[in-house]
Amino acid sequence: MTEKYNTALNFMRIKVERSMADFKAVINDPKTGQSYQVDVSGAQSSALVGKKIGEVVDGIYFKLPGYKLEITGGSDKDGFVMRKDLPGQQRGRLLLSGGIGFRPARKGVRKRKTVRGNTISPATVQLNLKISTPGPTPLSEIFQKESK
Repeated sequence: MTEKYNTALNFMRIKVERSMADFKAVINDPKTGQSYQVDVSGAQSSALVGKKIGEVVDGIYFKLPGYKLEITGGSDKDGFVMRKDLPGQQRGRLLLSGGIGFRPARKGVRKRKTVRGNTISPATVQLNLKISTPGPTPLSEIFQKESK
């Protein structure tokens, strides 16, 4: 009986670990053109699941108090990019003529490509964000402190 119970507990633990999302957030500062990378895990990453491209989120999720960040895109665990025009968290095969996910070699070329929907899911690995409202301290100072 205890063996079956322990197996069930291990299965539940594995299922919970897989549902936790971990992201690498790439934050772009449009004023300076610099990009900074932040690892997001735990409760902060779980709070981001369900947000969509174009939404503005608080910088506290990324250890940037006072900042407001706009979600501009991302990619999943297999490298498929997120597209704003595909609703939901799932992947889809779209006929693309250009834009995010496909760059045609010549004019008029269309191709069916797999892309990820516009909603953040636990399968998302990378998030791209840009600063919409800057905080009190510049990002260069914040990330300089962390590297020391």
